[in-house]
Amino acid sequence: MSDIETVTVSDIPEGARLLDVREDYEWAAGHAEHAVHIPLDQLPARLGELDPDEDLYIICRTGGRSFRAAQWLVGNGYSALNVAGGMDQWLENGLPLVSDNGLKPVIL
Repeated sequence: MSDIETVTVSDIPEGARLLDVREDYEWAAGHAEHAVHIPLDQLPARLGELDPDEDLYIICRTGGRSFRAAQWLVGNGYSALNVAGGMDQWLENGLPLVSDNGLKPVIL
């Protein structure tokens, strides 16, 4: 098992590439405005959409799926960091959210 670097939401640098691996319905309900959305199960098929030379900050709801995604990405030569606490922590830290469903953004 490879060592995956884990960071908190407050460790994510301004302008960093944030990859949200939650399901479509979770993303639609609320997400970080500049995040890229690729659900975990679509990651292998959509790998070409990501830059292997860019640090990817992987986020899900609490950190489990993002850890698996980061592990898989690192195993495939990408630079990926797991965001501990995920979108729950993002919300707790008062960071901005947007939704795709016209409703007030929430984390599901």
